[in-house]
Amino acid sequence: MSETNVRVEWHNNIASVIVDRVDSLNALNVSTLREMEKKIDQTADEKADVLLLRGAGDEAFIAGADIGYMQDLSTSEAEEWGDLGHNVAKKLENYPMPTIAAIDGYAFGGGTELSLACDIRIASDDAMLGQTEIEIGIIPGWGGTQRLPRIVGDEMARRMIYLGERIDAETAKQRGLVSEVIPNAEFESRLFGLAEELANKPSFALQTAKQSINQAHEASLEAGLAHEKRAFASLFDTHDQKEGMTAFLEDRNPEFE
Repeated sequence: MSETNVRVEWHNNIASVIVDRVDSLNALNVSTLREMEKKIDQTADEKADVLLLRGAGDEAFIAGADIGYMQDLSTSEAEEWGDLGHNVAKKLENYPMPTIAAIDGYAFGGGTELSLACDIRIASDDAMLGQTEIEIGIIPGWGGTQRLPRIVGDEMARRMIYLGERIDAETAKQRGLVSEVIPNAEFESRLFGLAEELANKPSFALQTAKQSINQAHEASLEAGLAHEKRAFASLFDTHDQKEGMTAFLEDRNPEFE
């Protein structure tokens, strides 16, 4: 299989996984999803400090899934198709380091769903988002019914999914779907500024923090608190903990590994 739909770009130790199907508004088909899986794993193997999920061109982040492909799927084929999307979302959700969805332009259906699996979502001021699957007779199939309520609340998620709303970036921010809206002309500089800020934090502590926060969605409160207690204690035998606390007491900037 030729790999032409997804590319990886590096900026220092920040990796961008870029969906590049500009003529299709970066819509996702089978080969693109499989490439995304491979490229996400590749950046993890190469020890990226931060992963950025982006779309090529000026019109879309990821406009959704390939409806032409989905139209004639059987139920068993649709389940396999769903598995592909879930696999990519899980790789983003479980990525060892922070992930940022850089939403510039359209992010509908599966595009919104993959952004939900990222740690942080930022949007340009011309972004449009929505779980629009109801308009073609289906429901979100890559995690939207589960992750969206956790992010925007139960009733708001129901409204978005039931009505198939398309919302602008400011509305998305008001609902907690994105954390920041940036003027289009400043979007890339702010994106990399945020990524560099994260990359300069102590990496093992960031990784541990992400694992602990993810536990809040996967376990009971009691189990999550127990995990946090163990994770917190484990950091007290690391270079970055010693350096961070020493630097604080010496009133200087820390030099993390």
